Parts: sequence; C-alpha cells; structure tokens
Amino acid sequence: MFSPQLSKKIANAQLNESAIENLIKLAIDEDLAGGSDVTTTATIASEQESIAEFRNRKTGVISGLLIAAAVLEYCGVTDYELLKNDGDFVQPNTLLIRVHGNTRSILLAERTALNFLGRLSGISSLTNIWVAEVADFKVHIRDTRKTTPGYRELEKFAVRMGGGTNHRMSLSDAALIKDNHVLAAGGVVKALIDVSSKNPSLPIEIEVDTIEQLREILELKVDLVMLDNMSPEQCRAAVQLVNGKFKLEASGGITLDNAKAYAVTGVDYLAIGALTHSATSLDIGLDFLGDK
Repeated sequence: MFSPQLSKKIANAQLNESAIENLIKLAIDEDLAGGSDVTTTATIASEQESIAEFRNRKTGVISGLLIAAAVLEYCGVTDYELLKNDGDFVQPNTLLIRVHGNTRSILLAERTALNFLGRLSGISSLTNIWVAEVADFKVHIRDTRKTTPGYRELEKFAVRMGGGTNHRMSLSDAALIKDNHVLAAGGVVKALIDVSSKNPSLPIEIEVDTIEQLREILELKVDLVMLDNMSPEQCRAAVQLVNGKFKLEASGGITLDNAKAYAVTGVDYLAIGALTHSATSLDIGLDFLGDK
C-alpha cells in the first residue's frame, strides 16, 4: 500500500504496516461517511495543486511523522518531505513536513494526519517531561495498558519516542498477576505458583499491596513485583527487603510533584498510566503556501 521507502521506515520503527493502514482507512472512511468532502469539491478545482507545511505551534517531542506520511500516501499525496524525525524535541513553529500535491488530496489527508501527529506527539511530550523529572535517578518511566482501543502499538511507540519504557504489549506476552487474580486464586503465593507452573518461559510480574505480601513471595521465582499504591517510605522498605532479588515497580498515586520522592527509593520502574490516558494533544497545524 505504501511506498517502499515508507514501508522500510515503518518496519524499522517496529510498527505494523497493515495495522496502520487499517487505522487510516477507518479514519478516512469516518471523515467521508460514504460521501465526499462537499466543501473542498465545491471550492477547489480537481486539478489544482498546492504546497503546504506541517508545523507545531507548541514546544514538544514529535512522534507520528511516519503515520502522517502514511496518511498522505493513502490519500494519494506522494510528493512530501519529512524534515524531522520521530523523537525529536522541537521548538514552536518548526517545519515538520513539506507537502506538494493535489490540493483536494492534501485537504482530505489534513485532519487525519494532524489527529495522529497531535495525539502521538502529546504522549511523547508528556513522557519526556516525566523522564526529565527523574533523570538523576536509575528509575525508568514505564507505560501501562491504559491506551486508546486499537491504538496501543502507536501510543506505546510514542512513549518510546519520549524516552519512556514499554510494559507488556498484550495479555499474552507476559504475565501480570493483579489484586483480582490474587483474590480469585486465594492468595499471592497460590496465584504465583499457578501462573509460573503453566507459563514457565514467560516473564512474570505480581502486584502486592502490603510489605507482608511481599515477604510471602521473597523466595519464589518472580521477575518483577508491582508495589501497588504504596507510599515512598513503603517503597524504600520494599527495596531494602528485596535487596536485588527481583525488580520493583511503583504504581498508583504517583504524580509529577512526588515522582522524585518515589525515584529516590531505588525502585526500578514508575508505572505511569497518565502517559497515555491523560496526555493532551500537541498543537500542530497545516498551512498552505499557495499554488504549486
């Protein structure tokens, strides 16, 4: 569907080209709703061509340029130039993409391309703020599965572009035993043994709510323990208790205001659902420069 050059870039970014195409088709179909762009077709001749530029209005970390390029190609616009790379930190009014092509086609692509660019750049920009806040510590900022349905791969890509780390992509690539699993199974030890016996080759993480629960699993095989809604003081005690036997992740109640207080405890990860569920889109626009 896409040009060989773009397909190669998408693959190098570890993104699924077919999934991207499906999302773009869904977005364009939603925009047209079985009809046409009545405003554009009424005001612009079918043969008209234009030059246009994508520029950001606010400072941030850009991500989604490859997706915007895919939107352009999907809409028949193949003469474009990416002036920045995903993951670049940019000042306001930076030229991101220059486009040459059929005016109607550019306008059809405009909103969908901007929606992807703004949403993903908002996530990477917010992630970058979190990463910078704890840069003096060994801790990693990590995302969750609190993503927009259908957009998980792209949103987690945006987290990486902002300097963050991805948690599991799906329910099948790693085990995460949460409080409801523990309750249903009859305790943390029982839940952990059940999961590890049936999935011996998968990474296993388990959530604990108290230091007492953590003590129960100290001698069991586990890769990572999530410290759920624990205070910084409790996290520090957990780090001392575990003493490097497995990695620890603090989750719940963490804000930018207290991120350093958690980071200094020595935990390995801070789980931040807000990276994806509360990111504000970065303001990006498309401006026409005139006829081609």
